[in-house]
Amino acid sequence: MNEFLTGIIGWIYSVLGNYGWAIVVFTLLIRLVLMPFDYKSRVSMRRMSKVSPKMQALQKKYAKDQAKLNQKMSELYKEEHVSPLSGCLPMLLSYPILIAMFTAMRSFANQQVVKQILEILQNPEVMPALDSWFWVRNLWMPDSPFASVLPDFNTLRMIPGDVWVKFFTPDVIATLPGELAALTADSFSGNVLNDTIAQINAVLQALPLYKEATSALPGWTFNLMITSFSIMREFNGLFLLPILSAVSQLAMTKLTPQQTPADSSQASTGKFMNWFFPLFSLWLCSSYNGAFALYWVTSNVIAIVQTYAINKYLDKKEQREAEMKREGATR
Repeated sequence: MNEFLTGIIGWIYSVLGNYGWAIVVFTLLIRLVLMPFDYKSRVSMRRMSKVSPKMQALQKKYAKDQAKLNQKMSELYKEEHVSPLSGCLPMLLSYPILIAMFTAMRSFANQQVVKQILEILQNPEVMPALDSWFWVRNLWMPDSPFASVLPDFNTLRMIPGDVWVKFFTPDVIATLPGELAALTADSFSGNVLNDTIAQINAVLQALPLYKEATSALPGWTFNLMITSFSIMREFNGLFLLPILSAVSQLAMTKLTPQQTPADSSQASTGKFMNWFFPLFSLWLCSSYNGAFALYWVTSNVIAIVQTYAINKYLDKKEQREAEMKREGATR
């Protein structure tokens, strides 16, 4: 699945020549494929929202008789032609794609990072070619002033051995400086991998260009109780994609029809979830690479436009149906 998705992105990139726009176009295609399912989900959620007051009334009336409540709820679902699962099932289809995109972007980003590291090692006095998009200087690093434009040691540690072996071939290793020329495929396997990455990082830190790009601005390190963060000399972005991800996620919750809560505990849970997803989006997109954050934001924006259009269409459709009923009643 990863190869299939990255293959599509690669093909779009071959046409557009920019990975940022390739991801935007790819995301648009994914949302168009999911649109029929989104429409069914929105219709079902809208119906459930309108039936919610009746459901709440039944829950109060038969609070002490669970069997009777289940019977009446089932009758209500049949009468209103709704199902509590019909709105969830279409939405669940997007989660495998999201997970697949997450892993695909991670795999793709890892490959691009290793390529950049090789460029630095082979030509240490020249900044490697970076895949930029507007304010994001390197799509394979987080869009943040707290992330350097070049991959740092923490980023390198997250790359599995099979990716290193794919690019650190014997012919390539022979061109590397100093002790790195003695590396082999076994250097990137098992417990040895961490030592090898530390060795590569030591060589990188001895290069003035790399050391400058991955160092923090003096006096701009902030220590918190559980962590610390620094503004980098050559920072990678302005933190706009993480903010846009949270804002767009919040906008989506506002456009989604809400069922009337049966009690205060459900109301509290609903409010918590409304804020949890935006905050989760902020955290994920600030700690992950800019390419995935761009996919997330683009997907949310397209979903907002689709939801708004679907809501407008359903409003007009219900208005026409109501007018037809009134006309039929007056005849």
